[in-house]
Amino acid sequence: MKINLSGHHVDVTDTVKQHVEEKFSKLASHFPTLISLDVIIAKEHGEYDVEVSTNYEGSRIAAKGLDAVMYPAIASAAKKLDAALKHRKGHLKADKHAKPEVTAPEIAYEKVQEMDLR
Repeated sequence: MKINLSGHHVDVTDTVKQHVEEKFSKLASHFPTLISLDVIIAKEHGEYDVEVSTNYEGSRIAAKGLDAVMYPAIASAAKKLDAALKHRKGHLKADKHAKPEVTAPEIAYEKVQEMDLR
C-alpha cells in the first residue's frame, strides 16, 4: 500500500513518516484491496489536524483526527479510518448475501404435516 504523506505548516521528517507507516500498516493486512492512502498533516491554531482519505471498493472514505500533539492525532485518524473501512466492508458483505425467504407459520405447519416422518 502506498502512503502519500504531505504536511501543511509541518515538517514531515523520517520519524513522522515511520510513525504514519506503522499506524497504517495494519490496514494493509485487513484490507488488501487498498492501493493508496492520502495523509495530510496540518497545524492550525496550535492543533494538529490529520486528514486521511482513500478509495475503497468504489467509494471515497475519509477520516480526520485532531489533537494538540501530532502523534495522538495520527493515531485517532488511523482508528477512525479503520472503523469507516470496517463499516464499508460490512455493507459490501451484506449486499452479497441473499435474504432468506420467510415462511408463514401456517404454511410451515402444513408442510410438516405433509411430510412422511414415520
